[in-house]
Amino acid sequence: MMILKSAMAAITIAGLGVLATPALAADNPMKICGAKYREAKVAGTLPAGQTWMQFLAQCRGTLPKSAANEPAAVSGDKPATLTGAKRPRSAAQTATASRQHECGNQWKADKAAGKITPGQTWPQYWSACNKRLK
Repeated sequence: MMILKSAMAAITIAGLGVLATPALAADNPMKICGAKYREAKVAGTLPAGQTWMQFLAQCRGTLPKSAANEPAAVSGDKPATLTGAKRPRSAAQTATASRQHECGNQWKADKAAGKITPGQTWPQYWSACNKRLK
């Protein structure tokens, strides 16, 4: 008898939660579907073997589209940051890139000629070359 009363209390609380949930989270499909899932699980009406993800997909399909769930309208003009436009390089950045390119060419030539000291890595070579070209 005690188990039956506990089950009825749980169902009543879950039912009240479902009634209150749309008012609290009218535009949140996760909360709405979560409440429906818990209710179906407690009531035993959840199809055998159905997972939360399957239930969620089905539940979202039944919910009406709301303004919060629809993507915002996009105007035809995009800001420069979204179009991939890059900021021009400064003089220091251009000089560094030029030195790195030159040192890269020297590294390849020295490596092919066997002039690189054993164990020397590119970062070590780049550091020395960069100092030399500055």
